[in-house]
Amino acid sequence: MRMLEYGAEAPFSIRVQCELLSLNRSSLYYHPAAISKEKLAILNRIDEIYTEDPSAGGWRISTILRREGHKVSEATVRRYMRIMGICAIYPKPNLSRRNQKEGVYPYLLRNIRPGLYRDHVWGTDITYIRLKQGFMYLVVFMDWFSRYVVSWELSDTLDADFVVKALERALATATPEIVNSDQGSQFTSQRYLDVLQSSGVRISMDGRGRCMDNIFTERLWRTVKYEDVYLMDYESPRQARMGLGRYFTRYNNFRPHMSLKGLTPHDAYFGNYTCFDFDK
Repeated sequence: MRMLEYGAEAPFSIRVQCELLSLNRSSLYYHPAAISKEKLAILNRIDEIYTEDPSAGGWRISTILRREGHKVSEATVRRYMRIMGICAIYPKPNLSRRNQKEGVYPYLLRNIRPGLYRDHVWGTDITYIRLKQGFMYLVVFMDWFSRYVVSWELSDTLDADFVVKALERALATATPEIVNSDQGSQFTSQRYLDVLQSSGVRISMDGRGRCMDNIFTERLWRTVKYEDVYLMDYESPRQARMGLGRYFTRYNNFRPHMSLKGLTPHDAYFGNYTCFDFDK
């Protein structure tokens, strides 16, 4: 199968061609990244440290890395963290001052208990997924009430396309009242916002310093990485996509949660429950 060249004379963009042919753009573009073994080792170790302690910032991570024998500066670690799409989670000053950046929406969960029932609040976030010769990014949309992963998607870039694709797939399952995210560029992109607004979903974005807002997703990242990604050590995007597909099927349908009184996310999501049933 041959794609049309992309440019001013092309009748369709690469994104449109992929949609027409039911191809995933990350599979089309991906080739092993031209990245040194040392840099990849540092990226992977940053991921491990951050997964264990999301409050770790550039100074702490660089200190740990140097203690382990890596010759890396704090500035380099901070640059790598930006590439990986992560930042330390900790309270920052001026928490009450709203960010006026275009596309940023107010935080809606300040005075309510989120996740009272199915589809009350969904959370979404992006994380780094390591491969043997490169890395990808994973996005999920999770129902906070049941911990059910409604949809997920992988990409080799941090553009908004794979986030929008995952969102559209999630909304084919159900429509939540609120979707909460951080203020990343993927979640402030007009395409993403348009999909939510056209579906009647209220948009909530974490204020800076809201360090506990996405705690359910942070716990999911630890679970995914310790129980699957680090153990399987995927070679390619295709392997990662197939493996993560198996993992999320098992996570949703077969893995009981103590916080759900032994129910699986699937049973909690599709059953007739409220959060107060789990408090008893």
